[in-house]
Amino acid sequence: MARIVDVADPEDPRLAPYHAVRERDLIGRDGLFIAEGRVVIEKMAGAPGIRAESLLIAAHRLDAMADILARLPADTPVYAAAQPVIDRIAGFAVHRGLLATGRRIDPPDAEALLAALPPAADVLLLSGIANHDNMGGLFRNAAAFGVAAVLLDADCCDPLYRKAIRVSVGAALLVPFARLPRDADLPALLATHGFRGLALSPRGATLLAAVPPAPRTALLLGAEGPGLDADLLRRVASVRIPMAPGFDSLNVATASGIVLHHLLATRAGDQ
Repeated sequence: MARIVDVADPEDPRLAPYHAVRERDLIGRDGLFIAEGRVVIEKMAGAPGIRAESLLIAAHRLDAMADILARLPADTPVYAAAQPVIDRIAGFAVHRGLLATGRRIDPPDAEALLAALPPAADVLLLSGIANHDNMGGLFRNAAAFGVAAVLLDADCCDPLYRKAIRVSVGAALLVPFARLPRDADLPALLATHGFRGLALSPRGATLLAAVPPAPRTALLLGAEGPGLDADLLRRVASVRIPMAPGFDSLNVATASGIVLHHLLATRAGDQ
């Protein structure tokens, strides 16, 4: 059982990681991230490669959180405070009264992550995804459809930004991910590890329904608007989702869900 520590002073130095949460979101936390709400904290408590550094909980929520607290290492501090104190610390009304700080332990690089995957696996390869809502939605879909890993190029935002974690409903803590170096040759990387690349684009050469299943598939997704780099689209098979006449664009997270469902359903139909 994690140890409960009663706190009453919003300026207690032990609570520094929780001070001015929204402002700190903009400048980073030196490798720490903030988890918010019961569902996300529950996922953090059981996530491989994630260590809970501490929790800050409204005192009246302790009993309701007892099952999760019991799964944490015994030396994890759980700071219990009155709700108004928590709101002063965070700088806004924390309606759920539940915050936690965590840290990723020994994150893998892209080569190691791909090399460790099973013979049958899907991965997402994200390029230029700078919107945290979209990032969270992509990780939520990745978890829902059994994606084994996510690769991020150098221009993607942080999946462990507080809002991205919240939108992902904690999936950003569960799905393994790695960041690619800026000069990475993405098609070569995928070919080395036996992945068929599918680049999603409104101008894709092949309709999604015509894409056959493959043991290892990497779905490449770009930012809304610019999309994927033209050179990348020339070097990787491109696919498109059919839409009504006069409209050719979907939210990137929505598009990922459609394609991932297609891959899952197609494989199931082949069994």
